[in-house]
Amino acid sequence: MSHQNFLTLLDLSADTLRNLITRAIELKAMQHAGTVHEPLKHKILAMVFEKSSTRTRMSFEAGMAQLGGHATFLSPRDTQLGRGEPIEDSARVLSRMADVIMIRTFEHEKIERFAAYSRVPVINALTDLYHPCQLLADMQTYLEHRGDISGKTVAWIGDGNNMCHSYINAARQYGFTLNIACPEGYDPDTGILQAAGDSASIIREPVEAARDADLVVTDVWASMGQEEEQARREQAFARYQVDSTLMQAAAADALFMHCLPAHRGEEVAADVIDGAQSVVWDEAENRLHAQKALLEYLLG
Repeated sequence: MSHQNFLTLLDLSADTLRNLITRAIELKAMQHAGTVHEPLKHKILAMVFEKSSTRTRMSFEAGMAQLGGHATFLSPRDTQLGRGEPIEDSARVLSRMADVIMIRTFEHEKIERFAAYSRVPVINALTDLYHPCQLLADMQTYLEHRGDISGKTVAWIGDGNNMCHSYINAARQYGFTLNIACPEGYDPDTGILQAAGDSASIIREPVEAARDADLVVTDVWASMGQEEEQARREQAFARYQVDSTLMQAAAADALFMHCLPAHRGEEVAADVIDGAQSVVWDEAENRLHAQKALLEYLLG
């Protein structure tokens, strides 16, 4: 039986991605109005976590409950994956018991192998290479606050990490221009950047990257698994904090986003993330609604 996976934003067409955001906004309105909507009754989501999470676990678990289904949390301590069972074998077994599987892991190659042997849709809930579910929430948030992001300019300030890679793909799919400000040695993957063509480019100077931008985005300087690099990264990224000076270079109505958790005083100043231009709390909530739209679509 054929099925659709969601491992990167490129797995779906641009039209489908836009329709998902429209549906997410509808589902959000329904949930806020108290409307009961349970199209996934008796459906099971298996949630495989090799990396810890707050927003991802809560949003998927709550989302499945609100859609009438059930989510089962599986950590390395709870599964044979943590004891060395081949990924291919785990995929074969879990996909005979669950209707959809989300995985949050380290190497992207792991989720690709899992998906190759799964009989049901597989969702990337974060790998070291991509974080596509977060981009659904970010695009929903921008649309809610400012309308269509097509033709706009987005400034990515910081590490060329999984979030940066997903923003590069989003630039291709949603039609905006991405300016990436990162220190040398912390660039995004060359192949991912080159595939985006004119949609994304590196501008070393962070204030210049943010010049007239409609949206400014950042992330922590040291991601999960990079804690031992914290001191070295703090030195390398010292000029890349999103502060009031940088935000003043952006458009007057620019928004600020961060996928959270945030370190105030490091990648972002407290007066920015807690200020009037910040939409990080709407962005965090929209993980729930965007992923509900995704689950509906994949199990449709």
